[in-house]
Formats: sequence, C-alpha cells, structure tokens
Amino acid sequence: MKILAAMSGGVDSAVAAARAVEAGHEVVGVHLALSRMPGTLRTGSRGCCTIEDSMDAKRASDKLGIPFYVWDFSERFKEDVVDDFVAEYAAGRTPNPCMRCNERIKFAALLEKALALGFDAVCTGHYATIVSAEDAESGELELHRSMAYAKDQSYVLGVLTAEQLKHAYFPIGATASKDEIRAEAAARGLAVAAKPDSYDICFIPEGDTRDWLGEHLELHPGNIVDTSGNVLGQHDGVEAYTVGQRKGLNLGRPAADGKPRYVLSIRPKTAEVVVGSHAALAVVELAGTRLSWCGAPRAEAHEWFEAEVQVRAHADPVACSVALVDGEFVVKLNEPLMGVAPGQTAVIYLGSRVLAQFTIDRTVSAEA
Repeated sequence: MKILAAMSGGVDSAVAAARAVEAGHEVVGVHLALSRMPGTLRTGSRGCCTIEDSMDAKRASDKLGIPFYVWDFSERFKEDVVDDFVAEYAAGRTPNPCMRCNERIKFAALLEKALALGFDAVCTGHYATIVSAEDAESGELELHRSMAYAKDQSYVLGVLTAEQLKHAYFPIGATASKDEIRAEAAARGLAVAAKPDSYDICFIPEGDTRDWLGEHLELHPGNIVDTSGNVLGQHDGVEAYTVGQRKGLNLGRPAADGKPRYVLSIRPKTAEVVVGSHAALAVVELAGTRLSWCGAPRAEAHEWFEAEVQVRAHADPVACSVALVDGEFVVKLNEPLMGVAPGQTAVIYLGSRVLAQFTIDRTVSAEA
C-alpha cells in the first residue's frame, strides 16, 4: 500500500512508520504544523507538534530513508479544535480536544488530503487495533483496544467511522508495552527512543487551562451557590470552572459537615457555579445526541443491551445498559460515576471492541 505516516515527532509514530516501511509499504512521512505560534518550543512532556517535534520527525524520516514533508494545518486546527474548545467552555461544557483533533484533523482533513493524493491509508502511532468483523463476508472492520492496556488509546479513536477505519493503519497496536516500543526505537537507531510522552493539551503547553481560557474568552463573574440557591461566594469567571473541581473555589469556609465542596454544575446564562458534596457528583445516567458508530452500527440499538462505557481517556470502563432512544444515546450505569460533565465524550465498548461514541449532553444524578 501507499502509506502516509503522520509523524508527531514522538517515539510511537516513528516506530509505526518504521514498521510500515519494514512491511514493504511505500511510505511518506508528514508532520502536521498545528500551532499558529511558530516560535513554540517543547518543554519536557508539555506540548506537542512544536518546532522541536517537527525536527525530531524529520530526523526519524531520514533514518528510515523515506520522504518527509511538513503540512500546515494550523488554520483548520484553530477552527475545528481550538475555537471549538473555547466555545464549549463558554457554554459551560468540558470538551475533549484530542477527540476533536482525531475526528476533524487526523482522520478527516489529513485523510481527505491523503486519499486525494493517491495514498491508501494514514498511519499513526496510536495504541489500538483494527480487525475484521466476525462476519468476514461483510467486509466490515472493527476498532479494538490495544494489547498494551495501560497505553490503550482506542477511547480517543472512538470518533472514527466505518469508512475511516478502512483507511487507518495502526502498526503498534498489538505491541504489549511502551517499553517494547522504546527498545525497538533504540535498536533501530531512532533518536526519539527516550523522548518523554506529551501529556498536556498541545495548544496549552504551560498546562494551566484556567489562565489560558482567561486570555482567549471573556470571563463572566458571578455567584457561587449551593443546590438550594444560597449564595456562598463569588467567582471571577464561570467559564474557568469544570464539574468535579474542588480547588480554586476560595469560599473561605467549609460546608456545614466540614467537608470540601465540589463544582456540581455550571450555569452560563446566570453565571452561577453550583457546588455541593462529593456524593452529589455521582451520576447514574448519561445521554447525548451528537453520536457516531465506530464501524458498522448495531442493528438492535433501539433495544437495551449490555455494554461498558468509558468517559475519560485513562479511566476504567463501567458496566452499563445502552439504547438509542429517539435519536439519543442513553446509558444507564450499573454503578455511579463521579464528576461526569456535559461536553465529555462517552465511548461504548462491547468487550474490547469500540462500538460508538457520543458527546454527553445531560446526566442524571444519583440523588435525583
């Protein structure tokens, strides 16, 4: 196949490209320039897609003997990921920019360009696997968890559609651990073998989301209230808070029971931050209408079925019952989840298979 290897400058994408070359594919490396600040530099594990990363990707491509290009996707990235991130916070939701990047950049804008240029697939260093459906004659593909469970990234790939799966290639998904990837990179002479992973949101390299939001949107001050509407204090901007947050409330006094208070919900229209006990964070139901199937849709989706749901990239899945009700995915949890916020992504699993995903619009409290 003719493969376009998306090279972030990290060890995973470098080894993925190396394996694609070793498998006999015609491989071209590409680094996506996403930052609109050309002077951005990487600091340890903070940030990605920086000048330093592009140079690391170039060195890896040279070592592999493959052509290498840098493509400017900064405008599309700002519109589809950064602006969306700001808009979601302004609306009182908690977005996942990595999901939006995979959905709209790597497997939409990049894949579209790759196919237009005659490539068969986009190769990335994600920890996930693509397998043929049990009904092999259907030709359908399924996305499954990586063998390296601790590094599994199937959650952030839950936005992929059946058509996108046909043109996605994850060569390291069946690798048992990150240590194996680093050892392989060292054996191949790749300089990124010991490079730290990036953990922060790439366009907030300092890691301070609250300060960054303060610079990119107008903050609306207001009251901090309890669930009965009693005013407990004031805040500088409702947009800077997220459900489950404990620090930064600065109320000066604890609750009547002496325990900390947590953010339970955000009310952008009235600029109110609602706080309460940790127990009040528990939710028993999630639902959302912005949904997609990862591979073939489930034929009996309108009937309740048993599955698992994951609401954060590094969280454990939780057993649940799921159904598609009037165009809305509804998830009833077997056990409560804590601190789930509108705007987060819920990914539905059947065993190791990623079935579907949706953006959470509403939750039902365990205390309701």
